[in-house]
Parts: sequence; structure tokens; C-alpha cells
Amino acid sequence: MAERTLLLEIGTEEIPAHAMPPILSQLKSLAEKSFKEARISVGEISTLGTPRRISLLVKNVAENQPDISEEKRGPSEKIAIDADGNFTKAAIGFARGQKVEPKDLITRDGYIYAVVNEEGKATAEILQELLPKMICDLNFPNNMHWGSLDFKFIRPLRWIVALFGDEVIPFEVATVQSGKISRGHRVLSQGEFMVDSADAYIDACKKNFVIVDQNQRREMIVAQIEKVATERGGKAEISDDLLEEVLYLVEYPTALAGEFEIKYLNLPADAVITPMRDHQRYFPVKTMDGKLMPIFITVRNGGRDYLDIVQHGNERVLKARLEDAQFFFNEDRKKNLDQHRDKLKTVVFQESLGSMYEKTQRLVKLAEKISDMLGDKVSATEKQNAIRAAEISKADLVTGMVTEFTELQGVMGREYAKLDGENDEVATAIDEHYMPRFAGDNQPKTTAGRILSLADKIDNIVATFSRGLVPTGSQDPFALRRQALGLVNMLNEANWHISLTEIVELAMDLLNVTDKVGREKISADFVEFIKLRVKNVLADSTRYDVIDAVIDDVDDVCAVTFKAQAVEQFLASPDAVKIVQSFVRVSNLAKKAETAEVNANLVTLEPEQKLYRAFEAIKVVAGELADKKDYIGALDALKKLSAPIDEFFDAVMVMDENLEIRKNRLAILKSIDNLLVRIADFGKLVI
Repeated sequence: MAERTLLLEIGTEEIPAHAMPPILSQLKSLAEKSFKEARISVGEISTLGTPRRISLLVKNVAENQPDISEEKRGPSEKIAIDADGNFTKAAIGFARGQKVEPKDLITRDGYIYAVVNEEGKATAEILQELLPKMICDLNFPNNMHWGSLDFKFIRPLRWIVALFGDEVIPFEVATVQSGKISRGHRVLSQGEFMVDSADAYIDACKKNFVIVDQNQRREMIVAQIEKVATERGGKAEISDDLLEEVLYLVEYPTALAGEFEIKYLNLPADAVITPMRDHQRYFPVKTMDGKLMPIFITVRNGGRDYLDIVQHGNERVLKARLEDAQFFFNEDRKKNLDQHRDKLKTVVFQESLGSMYEKTQRLVKLAEKISDMLGDKVSATEKQNAIRAAEISKADLVTGMVTEFTELQGVMGREYAKLDGENDEVATAIDEHYMPRFAGDNQPKTTAGRILSLADKIDNIVATFSRGLVPTGSQDPFALRRQALGLVNMLNEANWHISLTEIVELAMDLLNVTDKVGREKISADFVEFIKLRVKNVLADSTRYDVIDAVIDDVDDVCAVTFKAQAVEQFLASPDAVKIVQSFVRVSNLAKKAETAEVNANLVTLEPEQKLYRAFEAIKVVAGELADKKDYIGALDALKKLSAPIDEFFDAVMVMDENLEIRKNRLAILKSIDNLLVRIADFGKLVI
């Protein structure tokens, strides 16, 4: 079957850079689904994009749908054929619906069937409806509409190229007719140019100064930046997020270097890098040993003409930003962080929840509580550092530098704390307590930073929940999911076993939540919220049934992770299935027990005595191992009960007619189950 390449280029006004990756991903998914539903055989599907175009390129597209022959089952013979052997109205109606003659119906297996033959259509004909539908099916978080058109898109449409091989697929969207005419770079090209065929598209764009393949464009940008940095004797700091943004800001990249006055290097490095990177989209350059150089690299959307003018313009813009930073820094240093902290009394934390100053007071109490709960894992010095960091953790929010450059919250707190003479752990904790700031960000590393981060996150979640603002669906304006996920990962990484319930209770006390029903709801919401995050973390490496078996109690997050690891290791052993079955039998009957108090005098039969003795022999050891969070060791002890359990059930009638004996035997099972559930609900395991 003959094949061709398909091109769809949607030309627009400049699309925001952050929107391009999800748009291209969405278009590819739409294309895959559309071709499958239309029964069109295709090869590789790729999406390409620049600020002004969203393109779909599909290789090896079949020129026709395949013919199909399909049997459709109709009514049963009893309904379809009367006593005289003639087709009934039901059969005739079925035949008409399938567009076949009644005489062509087939009788088999007690039913009638129609063989439906359908000739495949030409792909070019199908594409006339499929391509415009694909454009209209793209959805965006923010849309625009223009004129009187009942059509919305992320930016106004300006042109559409639709080619099947070298054949135009004619259609219209928002008064824009498809054709062969595309547009080149706004400055470097002559404007419009013709795309002769879909296969010639990428080269045609390149001749008109558009590098339409974003992967090729990315390689060019990185290579140019690295080359320019090397020529200046340094190494460019290329962050993935900035590179991704610049990638979709340019169609024809040219990297160039600029300089700034060396005096600005006296500022904290982040105070220079943030205006440079986050506000101007420049790449900082550092020496080989990591020191910031008075050089930046930017990527121009254009060629190499007049680079000196472009460089000068960028240097002027950056100089103004750095002058601002210098001014705010000098003003901020007229006070220390303790003096800045007083101004937090005028800053509202959340509606009806007091000021940021009051929040820092809560953080001090929470940090103290967490430190005490961790016992000998936290030294007296580390506890004091955490408390001191909590006191001044939010002071930088009212400084001029953070007011102007909000991305520097915590960062400037760290730098100002160092300048105030605070020790390194206190200063670092102020920065770390905001971590992780985004997906994939680092976790706090210092003990004080972890304590303060936990305190801040729990206070944020409980405070927001106290207002009834529990995240639902995609709505999470306070980024509570990220904070809860950070909390879970932090506890696991630090191997800290603490009771979240106790901390939440204190947080509610400090927030003056006194209503009993309200407190219970906040606690329940908090547990469910954390439980979902723990599930998400475990899902990357743990069986779903194991997660279900250990997830009931997330008060000690780290213990849940240990339990999951222990159960998975246990299930890998050759006798695991038999042992789990034994444990499940115990669990099922233990639900009927009224007590776990066993009367040894009523344990009379040899199999129940054997089970009781086996349990008494291991219960202390298994319990102590569980207390120490050595769940692997506890399971090794408990699995010795498997054989006595099976023998007990084979020989003993648990539900004896004698109520006292019945109660006692159930108590034995309940005692065993009480120890088992400290590790997992084995009944939820799929074996």
C-alpha cells in the first residue's frame, strides 16, 4: 500500500514558552488516537514547535483505509425465523440496519449474522475532517478569542499548512484556509515561503531561519552557550527549566555574552543570579571552582548581525536590575533579622489566622516539640539551632530584597543570618525549611533544617485545613500537596520515627482550634491527606496490595515504609504463600473475639497448647523487634507460628459449644492477630 508523509503546521502569534511542551504532547496524543480510530496506518508521529508554530509530522501514512469485513451478530433464531422458516420482521429490520439483504444473513450457533463489507476510504478525504477536528480539540488553561468568531485558541491563528505528501488537504478553521504557505523568521526571512511537500518541511523552515525541530534547537543552544562560556574562560550554569523556557522563546538561536560591573560580585551570589536568570533569562557563568564571574550569556532570537548593539542593550537592562538589588541589600543591612522580624506583626499569614510574627512563634513551639520527640537523634545544640532558626525564619519576607525578588525567600534569610553572625546550621535551616520548592528539588540536609521544615509544613497544612480549604481535584493554591509529599520524603530520608498525630494536636492548640468536632475533622483530613502522599511515594517501588496492607496507620510515616519493605521481602520467600494463608485464617476468626486475655487453664487440647506455647515463646521477642521497627526480624519470628496455626485449625473446633472455651480460643487468635497487625493486614495481600 502506498504511503506518504503528513504535515500539519498551525501558525499563531507568539505562544507562552511554558505552554509549548504540554501542547506538543497533547497534539501527539490526539494524533495517535485519531489515526487509530480512523483506521489509518501510520509510522512515526512527531510534534515540532517554536513560539509561532505547532507542527505535526507523521511518516508512512497509508493512502487508504483498509477494507474491512466484519460479522455482526443479530437476534436469536427463535426470534429471527418463524415456524415456516421465513425471516421475521426482527430479522429483516436487522438486515436493513446492517445494509445487507435478508437472503445474505447467516445462521449459526442459534443466532443470525450479517457479514458487513466496508470499502476503505482515501486518507486524503478523511484528513479533511480529521485535521481541523484535531486543531479544535486542543485545549489550553487560558484561551483567546478574536473578532466575532466562536472559536478559542491559546493565541490567534495566522496560517495553516496541511500537506499529505505534496497534496494540500483543504479545510478552514477560524476563517484561516489551509495551504502550502508558511512564514519564516520575523526579521531574518523574507516573510512567507512555500512548503513544497511534507518531507521538505524541516529544510524549508531552516532556509527561512526557523529551526522548527526543538531537539535540534536545544542542541544548538547548549553548544553555543558552552562555546561562548569557554571562550570567556568559564563554565555556564545551564539549568533545565531556564533552558526549556529559552528553547520556546526563539526560532533561530544565537548565544552571546555580556558583562556587568565587578562591584556587584560583592552581593550574595543568589542576589545576582536571580535577577539575571529568573527575570532576564540569562545564563550565569562561573569559574571552574564555582565562583560567579561578571559575565552572563543570553540567547538572541536572530542571527549574528549587530551583536554588539544587542549585547549593550542587555547589559543596560541587567545593570538596572543589579542596581536595584544593590540598593535593597544596602537598605536591608541597616537592620538585623531580629529587627526585621518585628515588622512581621503587620503581615497577615492567612485570613483569620493572625500574622506572620505569630506564625514564627508557633514554629518555635513546634520545632521544640519535634526535637523532643526525636530524643537522642537530636543533640541539644541541634535543638537550639532549630529553635533559633524558627524565630527568624520568616524575617527576610519583609526585607526589600525579598519584596522585590520573591524567589529569594529563605535564600536571603540564609545570607543575612550569616552576616548577622548566626552559625551555619541556623542560616542553612532558614533556606532549607522551604524545600522542596518544586518537583525534583532537594530535601533539607541539616537536622535543624529538617525540624524547621516539618514544623512549617505541618503548620501550613493544619492552618489551611482549619479554614476548610482542603485541596480538591486540581485546586491547590497553597501547594499543600507538594509540602505533604516533601514531609513524607523527608521523614523517610532522615529515618525519623515521630507521631504526626501529636504534632497536629499541638498545631491545633497553637492555632486556637478548640471546637471538638472541628479538631476531629482536621485530624481526619490530615491523615487522609498524608496517606495519599505515602501511597504515591510507595507506588514507585511497592506492590499495590502490600501498600494496602500497611497503609492503615500513617501516624509514623517512616514505619509504614519499613513495613512495606519488610512485607515485600517476606513475600519473596518460598513459603510465604502458606504462611500468609495461616495468618489470614487467624485474622478472620480474631474479628469475632471479645478479648485477647487468655486463660491458660482452659487451654487443654494438645494442638491449642502447642500453638499457645509457640506464641508465648515468640511474642516478647517479636513485639520488641516491632517496637524497634525491625519488621523483617519480627516477621521471621512470627512465621514460626504458621505450622502450629495450621495444626490448630485442623484439629480444634474454635467455635466450641462451651462458651468459655470458645471465648478462650478466640482470645488466643486475637492475641496473635494483635501482633500481626502491627506489621500488616495480611488479609489484603494478593497471593
